Amino acid sequence: MARLLKAVAWGVAVLIGLLLLAVGIGFLLPAEHTASAERVVAGSPESVWAVITDIEGMPHWRPGVISTERLSARDGLEVWRESGPTGSMTIQVTASESPERLVTRIADQDLPFGGTWTYELRPAAEGHRTRITLIEDGEIYNPFFRFVARFILGYEGTMEAYLDGLETRMEERGG
Repeated sequence: MARLLKAVAWGVAVLIGLLLLAVGIGFLLPAEHTASAERVVAGSPESVWAVITDIEGMPHWRPGVISTERLSARDGLEVWRESGPTGSMTIQVTASESPERLVTRIADQDLPFGGTWTYELRPAAEGHRTRITLIEDGEIYNPFFRFVARFILGYEGTMEAYLDGLETRMEERGG
């Protein structure tokens, strides 16, 4: 029994040590980062624009988005709340140049992260297709989350999942 307790104590100590190491490394990482992801999807820039700006349609194709709620516009630009398994956040459009460029930002101030996503849409050389580039200018305030985002999830992980969902949605629509 004493041997088991000693092993459990060592296991807990190692786990605590690893967590402290992750937090320490997180403190050394900058809070700000820029990341990007790009994909060619079916459809014209206008049809892709229609999908990415359809607030009510987002839960049907976006991974991790269970529901959306349109909120009152600010400065004439769209605002909505996205809800998913890890909670909800408010998104605000800060620039909109249909069908070429959209910039959104996380409007909530009480989250452990924030930042903007810039969507750039260009006709692709491959026929009736669109090249979409996502650029994240993000901030991660919590050092443990900085460690996880940098070394476990990757800064591009959420953008790649978004593009996977968009690609599938555009194929379903036939472009």
